[in-house]
Amino acid sequence: MDSAPEIAPFPALDKDDSCEIAVIGSGYSGMMAAYHLQQRHGVEVRVLEAAQPGWGASGRNGGFCCMGAAKLSYQQIIGRYGLDNARAFFQIQKESVAFVGSFLDEHQIAADQTGQGEISLAHKASIMEDFRREQNFLRSTFTHETHLLTADQLKEQGLKSSLFGGLHNPVGFGLHPLKYARGLAEELRQKNVKIYGDSPVLRWRRDGKYHILQTPNGSLKATQVVLATNGYTPEDLSEDARGKLLPALSSILVTRPLSEIEIKQQGWHSTTTVYDSRILLHYFRLLPDGRFLFGGRGGTDASPEGRQAAEKHLRYDFEKMFPEWASVEHTHFWQGFVCLTNDLIPYIGPLNMDRSAWAALAYHGNGVAMASWAGQALADEIVGKDKGRSSALPAMLNRNFSRFPLPPLRLAYLKAAYLYYQLKDEWF
Repeated sequence: MDSAPEIAPFPALDKDDSCEIAVIGSGYSGMMAAYHLQQRHGVEVRVLEAAQPGWGASGRNGGFCCMGAAKLSYQQIIGRYGLDNARAFFQIQKESVAFVGSFLDEHQIAADQTGQGEISLAHKASIMEDFRREQNFLRSTFTHETHLLTADQLKEQGLKSSLFGGLHNPVGFGLHPLKYARGLAEELRQKNVKIYGDSPVLRWRRDGKYHILQTPNGSLKATQVVLATNGYTPEDLSEDARGKLLPALSSILVTRPLSEIEIKQQGWHSTTTVYDSRILLHYFRLLPDGRFLFGGRGGTDASPEGRQAAEKHLRYDFEKMFPEWASVEHTHFWQGFVCLTNDLIPYIGPLNMDRSAWAALAYHGNGVAMASWAGQALADEIVGKDKGRSSALPAMLNRNFSRFPLPPLRLAYLKAAYLYYQLKDEWF
């Protein structure tokens, strides 16, 4: 927020209004759905946002516009959904990165795009053999080429760290997430797509064929609704979504601007987006203004005490990985929610039996590209349904949207999984 241009706030809904399709949430998915519904398909749309556009994950993420929106491996996806679905999903993820880049260019949104592709770094020497297998698998299964890099080659490219080597995927780039979100919001405003800010949905009920969304100072009546609230979805908002999502914390620190001497001492001057091979991964990149962003997964306590512990832990990991910057203070720290499904892949499709409520969400901590693509894809799905067309999406993306087993125990599952993953990352 400190480095993004201010935009005029979007006023709250303060009356009773109506439209064809109401969108709940003004992150990438919600705004892209609204934009394409109204601009491409001529559907009257309203967007309801609990705060202001980009307030949630779309404004506070690490700015990695890249592949990786599922937590299942491609081998697991093939085993569960078949090779055709896996190939279609892989292609969609590549297209989603290009989609964002094209949208930024077409609408002249200055979002500080940096780097070429993304690199996964091996946090243990044995991981390099895993990278070789992954490289061969991606080549043989998807005809997708990646590049293995030794520690010395990484150093030559300005990516010197305490890690052991890497695998470079040429698809992806970095961006300023809130500049993108606010630029997208301004594009909607210019195209007369109505966004109501500071308008949380307090109650969602049916009245015949209509959905009634009640906000603090007004209501919105629509024949169809799009839910695009990701990890910020209230548990009691809709019975059709209850128990189906698991928010998980992600944390980020950003340093003060680094001097040329400090950059040279560490040997890290590339702006490529990078993450390590841990299950509870770290993600990091040098920003255009010389600051360094360092993020990490893990943590289940969003209280002030939990936040302090997360900041201390993330700082420890940062100094361990980048010892030459141990004395470089960080000026910003924040947290936010990523979102998981029970089967660990995104969902784009209907929420209810009569297909009048829809959802695009759950990008598993990698949603800049996929969330954007999902919004426009869902818009096409909704209009296609109204015209009698079958779904154009791979079946795995609009499969039965299942609940977690024993949903009240989801946080306990997550805590147990984190403990196991920490042990596996360090010892196995």
